[in-house]
Amino acid sequence: MIRYALTCAQGHAFESWFPSSDSYERQRALGLVACPTCGVTAVEKAIMAPSVARTDRGARAAAEPEAPRETTPAPVAMMGEGEQEFRRLLRGLRDHVTRTADYVGDDFATLARKMHEGEVEQRSIYGEATPDEVKSLREDEVEVFPLPVLPEDRN
Repeated sequence: MIRYALTCAQGHAFESWFPSSDSYERQRALGLVACPTCGVTAVEKAIMAPSVARTDRGARAAAEPEAPRETTPAPVAMMGEGEQEFRRLLRGLRDHVTRTADYVGDDFATLARKMHEGEVEQRSIYGEATPDEVKSLREDEVEVFPLPVLPEDRN
């Protein structure tokens, strides 16, 4: 995980965590990184000092008593209103599909191809497919879309 200090075009400063620098760049290009204060998606990395492990801590810690740490929790912001609304919309889309379409499990790729080729009647379906199956369907111009997976779905 990488923590970036960010600033928006309006000058608001904030921080956010990303799995990798590539992930940050992809999300920023798609307009998914937004200022939690104003919602602006014109966001850039700010200059940030790297965290460097100190080698003299052991000797110094023995010489100086550690200052007491603050026990009052500080407020933490994880996402702005724009991102919360976006997640709400994604959750609504996912709920709509799972409520109105037929779950076909691992038969998804086969059944989607048969519907595309007119072998079986078309209907809304969802299920499981490997990345290779999805790639093959898309190459054959079969319209398939991944269901959004939200962070709380992984926990």
